[in-house]
Amino acid sequence: MSKKILIVDDQFGIRVLLQEVLHHEGYTVLEAPNGPKALELVRAEAPDLILLDMKIPGMDGLEILRNIRKMKVCTKVIMMTAYGELDLIQEAMEMGALAHFTKPFDIDELREAVNAQLAG
Repeated sequence: MSKKILIVDDQFGIRVLLQEVLHHEGYTVLEAPNGPKALELVRAEAPDLILLDMKIPGMDGLEILRNIRKMKVCTKVIMMTAYGELDLIQEAMEMGALAHFTKPFDIDELREAVNAQLAG
């Protein structure tokens, strides 16, 4: 059974790009444009990895991450941000985020990071 990845980003283009690349790698890819949808998918699907954008209108990445951690699911998280918000990245890492990528990111580097996290 293929591993599940949830992409949480309010930008449609980013979700489409990541969906295409990760689907090609053999993953089952889920998408959420906002926090409530992301939390609903985490509860329903228990993804193996979440690619989580830091800046999402309504509920930011840190708030989404806090809510995911409260669910006690064992999901790996990689943060994505378009900004150099080091304090927010630091806080995300303290909550268990494994890595972060600044947009525009190198898609091959992101793909390699995902494969490394989900190997085995």
